Amino acid sequence: MAPQTASLLNGKALAQKIQLELKASIEQLQPKIGRPPGLAVIMVGDDPASAVYVRNKERACAKVGIASFGRHLPHQSSQQEVESIIKELNQDERVDGILVQLPLPAHLDTVSLLLAIAPDKDADGLHPMNLGRLVRGEKGLRSCTPAGVMNLLEEYQIEVAGKHAVVVGRSILVGKPLALMLLEKNATVTIAHSRTPDLGAMTRQGDIIIAAVGKPLLITGEMVKPGAVAVDVGINRIIRPDGASQLVGDFHFDSVAEVANYITPVPGGVGPMTVAMLLQNTVLSYGQQV
Repeated sequence: MAPQTASLLNGKALAQKIQLELKASIEQLQPKIGRPPGLAVIMVGDDPASAVYVRNKERACAKVGIASFGRHLPHQSSQQEVESIIKELNQDERVDGILVQLPLPAHLDTVSLLLAIAPDKDADGLHPMNLGRLVRGEKGLRSCTPAGVMNLLEEYQIEVAGKHAVVVGRSILVGKPLALMLLEKNATVTIAHSRTPDLGAMTRQGDIIIAAVGKPLLITGEMVKPGAVAVDVGINRIIRPDGASQLVGDFHFDSVAEVANYITPVPGGVGPMTVAMLLQNTVLSYGQQV
């Protein structure tokens, strides 16, 4: 018998669909507002992975009609220098969204820089005020990766209400906000993490399992309940035995695909959705001008 293969949750295709919708919204709004929406991405230093992400974001902006106001600062930039650029962008009427590309160099205080962003221009949805709105179930800008996961589940008509969702990872970027979004949709949520004693015992209970820890191939097929939905937020570069490098997720894709009903590929699953949600947050802020 051939191994069962899970259906793919194609984030790349959905992200393209969302981008087309955003492009149409911008075309309607621009005559009323008199300018295109603007997104400013601040990058400090020369982290090669960050440079790729920033380039992708700027390319995606160009595709939908968002103006980019990128600021690339040298590695040794001081806290004060970065803060003054954020303040300047807060005041800039052409800018609807501001994003600080993480990780930042170690000498900078990430939290206070994120706090410096005006909550209504917080394209990444990470300002405490926006996280607080999420906790309270109020409208606001949502963290991009978790919002992307929720959109993907909705697109494939995967029922969340009444399901047991196991979130592996508790970061403020993904794990915590995602758990809140799942609760908002009436899932029963368990959060597991690096200190959870028997991870497999937890994940096997999940109707929906979301892995967001950044540990390559951590969750294998025998840790997954048959028929579950496996959403892989991890993106890890590993070196294969033949010396080539490969991007893999936190799930062991092949073994999990044999037991799950749905699985996200890496790359092409959650990654493109994160960028689509960033654009969506920028357009939402832009729409407030009307």
